[in-house]
Amino acid sequence: MSPRPWRALPSEGATRRRLISVAATLLVLPVIPRLAQAATILAVRTWPADEYTRVTLELDSELKAEHFTLENPHRLVVDIEGLTLSPALNDLVSKVRPDDPYIQSLRVAQNRPNVVRMVFDLKQAVAPQVFTLKPVADYQYRLVLDLYPKIAQDPLVAILNKQSGPDVDDPLARILEDIQRNPVTRQDAPEPPLARGQQPAPALPTPPKPSAPSTAGRKRRMLTIALDPGHGGEDPGAIGNSGLREKDVVLRIARRLKSLIDSQPDMRAYLTRDDDYFVPLHVRVQKARRVRADLFISIHADAWIKPSANGSSVFALSQRGASSAQARWMADKENAADLIGGVNLGSHDRQVAKVLLDLSTTAQINDSLKVGSAFLDEIKKINRLHKNSVEQAGFAVLKAPDIPSILVETAFISNPQEEALLRSTSHQEKLAQAMMTGIQRYFTANPPLARIADAAG
Repeated sequence: MSPRPWRALPSEGATRRRLISVAATLLVLPVIPRLAQAATILAVRTWPADEYTRVTLELDSELKAEHFTLENPHRLVVDIEGLTLSPALNDLVSKVRPDDPYIQSLRVAQNRPNVVRMVFDLKQAVAPQVFTLKPVADYQYRLVLDLYPKIAQDPLVAILNKQSGPDVDDPLARILEDIQRNPVTRQDAPEPPLARGQQPAPALPTPPKPSAPSTAGRKRRMLTIALDPGHGGEDPGAIGNSGLREKDVVLRIARRLKSLIDSQPDMRAYLTRDDDYFVPLHVRVQKARRVRADLFISIHADAWIKPSANGSSVFALSQRGASSAQARWMADKENAADLIGGVNLGSHDRQVAKVLLDLSTTAQINDSLKVGSAFLDEIKKINRLHKNSVEQAGFAVLKAPDIPSILVETAFISNPQEEALLRSTSHQEKLAQAMMTGIQRYFTANPPLARIADAAG
């Protein structure tokens, strides 16, 4: 007798159907859309300055933003996905300052579910950059809006407001006259990267290299000193126990030093930043080169994990690695300023690649060591030295190949006693005067005309 064909019992069939139903449910569940939770705004900040205005939204998650500009009148529209209206956004509206060079007012509204629209009413046409930053240091995710002018301000125009005397040769004045006679597209001035689809703005020409003056009837040459107050804007630098911020105190010292330099008949100073805003490291170098600086001085205030660390230091560039573990650590810390301050890594600025290369020269480093030694000799008269000789490391901000460049750590802001000194206006003046004397000592021993003649020969 042949076996009967197998049939599932009713109870077995029901069990199989339930298993298949559950499996199908498990397959479907992950693709059911879930309502996204709106991001939380942790802080809002604005950094208005003549060069550009930055608006920052700090959030607990990364968001996507789209933007476009409108004319007649000029407006910038930014749509941010994953946001709903909140008191923090209203706080941003109140932070727009009347003296902001670019923003007239700001309006915020819920454009559609989960999308907030920000409309900036502008005082002039802008070339905006909108980008996001990953968490770094004390910051969470940041959405950054940089509002640059359509035509970038040229450092040459800003610096040539000091008239040189009849007995002083001023090569930059001749360059400016040539620019005014031949207003063609600028090629090497620092400017914001172009947005997608944006056309380059008309700008100024690359200034010619000044030739070595003849010895007959030689005039004193106007010297240009580039002063670089470290950090700024989103990047506060080191912060002392009482809350003194490095970016603030070094700007005060740089302004005092600028006044001393400008009071000299054959010198003038140029600040890479003259207010509280962020300047990328490579742009600081570009600015110094654009104004044909004879000397570059980056001013900082040191910090260490132990409050007992103290003293002033001077650093020059190194081609062969750091002169000490501390110098290497210091260079790494200062080179991280771009990450903290917030650089748009998605932009394709052709100048960035150039500056990131090791453009240093032996002559530049040798001159920098001479400047640094002169500074240490003067600074030790008003403060203890952390190291008695000039240290060297790979500081990105010192990589101008044709400008003697040093970085001065004025004191340890992490040391309570030195923080009190840095807060003191009288000590700031003493530091500026010490650096002024160091500048004069260096140029007395190394006249700029001799350096130009050596380069030409």
